[in-house]
Amino acid sequence: MPAAPSPPTAPLRFALLSPRTWPGVVTAMWTRSLQFRTVLIATALTAITITVACLWMALAIQRDLFDQRLSEVLDDAARAVQEAQQTLDASEVAGSRAQMQSLWSSVRDDMARLASTDQIAGFRIDHSPVPLAPSDFGLGGFAAEAVSDGLRERVQTQPRSQWWQSIALTDARGSQLPGIIVGQQLNVPNVGAYEIYLAYDLAEQAETLQFVQGTLWGSGVAMVLIVVAILWVVLRSLAAPIVEASATSARLAQGDLKVRIPVQGEDELATLGRSFNAMADSIESQIHELAELSLVQQRFVSDVSHELRTPLTTIKLAATMLHDRKDEFDPLAARTSELLHTQVARFEELLTDLLEISRYDAGSVQLELEPTSLAQLAEDVIESMRHIAEQHETELRFVAPGGYSPVDMDARRVRRILRNLLGNAIEHGEGRPVVITVDSNPTSVAVGVRDYGMGMRPEDAERVFDRFWRADPSRKRTLGGTGLGLSIALGDAKLHGGTLEVWSQLGIGTHFVLALPRRPRTERERRGIEFESPVPLEPSGDALHHALGLTQPILTLDLAETGELTDIGEVRDLREVDGLVSPSWSRTEEQAGDELDSRADPPADSESSSRAKGDS
Repeated sequence: MPAAPSPPTAPLRFALLSPRTWPGVVTAMWTRSLQFRTVLIATALTAITITVACLWMALAIQRDLFDQRLSEVLDDAARAVQEAQQTLDASEVAGSRAQMQSLWSSVRDDMARLASTDQIAGFRIDHSPVPLAPSDFGLGGFAAEAVSDGLRERVQTQPRSQWWQSIALTDARGSQLPGIIVGQQLNVPNVGAYEIYLAYDLAEQAETLQFVQGTLWGSGVAMVLIVVAILWVVLRSLAAPIVEASATSARLAQGDLKVRIPVQGEDELATLGRSFNAMADSIESQIHELAELSLVQQRFVSDVSHELRTPLTTIKLAATMLHDRKDEFDPLAARTSELLHTQVARFEELLTDLLEISRYDAGSVQLELEPTSLAQLAEDVIESMRHIAEQHETELRFVAPGGYSPVDMDARRVRRILRNLLGNAIEHGEGRPVVITVDSNPTSVAVGVRDYGMGMRPEDAERVFDRFWRADPSRKRTLGGTGLGLSIALGDAKLHGGTLEVWSQLGIGTHFVLALPRRPRTERERRGIEFESPVPLEPSGDALHHALGLTQPILTLDLAETGELTDIGEVRDLREVDGLVSPSWSRTEEQAGDELDSRADPPADSESSSRAKGDS
């Protein structure tokens, strides 16, 4: 595949450098990349597992180091106090204070040597005066304040037990070190019991624990990185075929039927690739078969339609001659000639529609664009269909707030669309009013044809543009028709780059809306840009009341009378132009550009308004 262009990488690089954008980038990668999501989840779980393991090992090592040091300290302290007790018991001091002080100094030195610590303190328990009692002492900077009251109480009350407590010791530099104090009693003959406390620091064990913890955490981080790297490599090797299959399927969906997945090996991914390629081959074959069949059908319809032109012309001439002389025939023959003339005309219309459909299928339809006012065009179609509406006792109501400015369109095709929509509304409107609405906005113009007939079910509305489809096949056509009108109308709308949509509901009626852009759109714009129709597809709840005469039609501007403009953006009532009424209202330009809106107060009398509209 070609390399990605360099310009799009700049925003990504900027996003990675800006911490504020990191959450958005991570969220986007989480939702879009299976590989990133899998690696992130695996990394998080691995990091949690390794963290728990390192914490457990660090605590276990710490506990083991402390227990080992505590056992050594207790043994040393017990041995030192025991040797001191034996020395005191074996000595005989004949009431000499000097001998007692010498013996006491020797005992202290022996305890310091045997206990492997220079921090020793001794305090007499019984404070009653005894001449030979040695004084309290503290060696190595060990003072009585370092011993807690609880430890002293236990040592004083339980002479045969050895007690210990963890404390923080201060070294020569003033730094805090973890330590242990061991206390027990020492009995001096002829004097009484003393509290003996020996302090041991755990500096060596602390250094060992720090080294072990650093090694554990360093190993844990390295292990996480190694696992992430392994996962990334493995997932990349697994995800690369999946990504390639996804890209290939996307290209296949876009119409590239020749694209295939490269297959290597015999594993599961290779089997998936072969299955995909077999599916693509089958789809390509079926599409080619359908395309050839469609081409044969198009050629058949086109050829048959053209071949029927000549005999149809002859039959039409003969039928016209017979119809013109029907008065000379007997009633049965005259009726037969009328039926023949009607059916030949309908057959000619069907043939014309078939030829038009074949042109659409062949892609040879060309628009003949010319500036046209959609409002004026709709009004012309309404006038041409008014006699048909009168035959069905249907009132045509024209509402045109906008749509007067010329727009490039194929007037013949748009007129054909409107005639078809209006004819269907008259035929299926059940004699109720039909409302034709024309409006515009800065990007488009639109016309809506609304009837209040029986309406259609949603599943029928979805098929209304299919060729030769009828919602009720048993219903007789009163206006003829070939079953191709709406299909051709949809093709004409799409050819303009516009839309033709339908809304229908049983018992309420049907609304067709044709929307055309103000300027021709390219094929790319048609796929990527949607324009908003100024006429809403789903009518509002009060549309029925408008149609039944509770509001009057809005008078529209006749473009032929634009010379009667009294000022820029101001027009006068058409009845005023014709001298029917005195000046009573004016219009102002609603928006800049070349669009004029006719928004005026309606006249009071509905019938006179309708007649004035018809005269216009």
